[in-house]
Amino acid sequence: MLAIRMRTRRRKAVAFATAAVLTALAAPALAATPATATTAEPAVATVTAGSTTDYDSTYYKNAVGKTGPALKSSLHTIISSQTKLSYSAVWDALKATDQDPNNSNNVILLYSGVSRAKSLNGGNVGNWNREHVWAKSHGDFGTSTGPGTDIHHLRPTDVQVNSIRGNKDFDNGGSAVANGGGSLTDSDSFEPRNAVKGDVARMILYMAVRYEGGDGWADLEPNNNVNNGSNPYMGRLSVLKAWNEQDPPDAFEKRRNQVIHDSYQRNRNPFIDHPEWVEAIW
Repeated sequence: MLAIRMRTRRRKAVAFATAAVLTALAAPALAATPATATTAEPAVATVTAGSTTDYDSTYYKNAVGKTGPALKSSLHTIISSQTKLSYSAVWDALKATDQDPNNSNNVILLYSGVSRAKSLNGGNVGNWNREHVWAKSHGDFGTSTGPGTDIHHLRPTDVQVNSIRGNKDFDNGGSAVANGGGSLTDSDSFEPRNAVKGDVARMILYMAVRYEGGDGWADLEPNNNVNNGSNPYMGRLSVLKAWNEQDPPDAFEKRRNQVIHDSYQRNRNPFIDHPEWVEAIW
């Protein structure tokens, strides 16, 4: 009888040991399921680090390999060599830089994404006008030749949408802008539609590198505030950096940079060519 009980205990022990082994084998597979699901979600950051361009060995040769203040200083020197336009010449320049790729008679409006006839430039309802993405009151440069006419940050926009944006800083949140293509606004900030968030960020940061206060204009700098008023600052930097990551340069933005370089100002927006340089500097 004792022998029978001992054999029964041995069988139970073997059964428990076998179950434990099977449980241990199954556990990693069960634990991996949530990780696999998480990995499958779309990544927020899409800017690729270490990209190269045809201009790295020529135009950017003195900047490649640098980071922080040294990179910013080198880029400032490079892009400050430019041809400057009058404010009246900006009209025709924007008709070329922002031409609708599907309709050569139209331009694409920055904030709304609408394709509108080039001939409808002006100041009336239904027209498009020249938007200073770095608001001209932030540093008080107006429309004078220089930052006020730099087409790297001047874009066609619907007259009414431009008025709603005014001189607000950029940030997330707010209510829908009428005919704004998904743009949002509140009392102290403006959020452009998703498709141009990165464009806006790279234009703002171009201005901060190009205009450092040494050529008679204010030293333009991004900060992490809104309500910057007439101070030479534009916010919100943390949001602009996130937008640069989320919305990398597309074909339209790259073509625009090329047209400005080849046909107008002869300089480039380095953050379109190298969006990873945003993080390298800020």
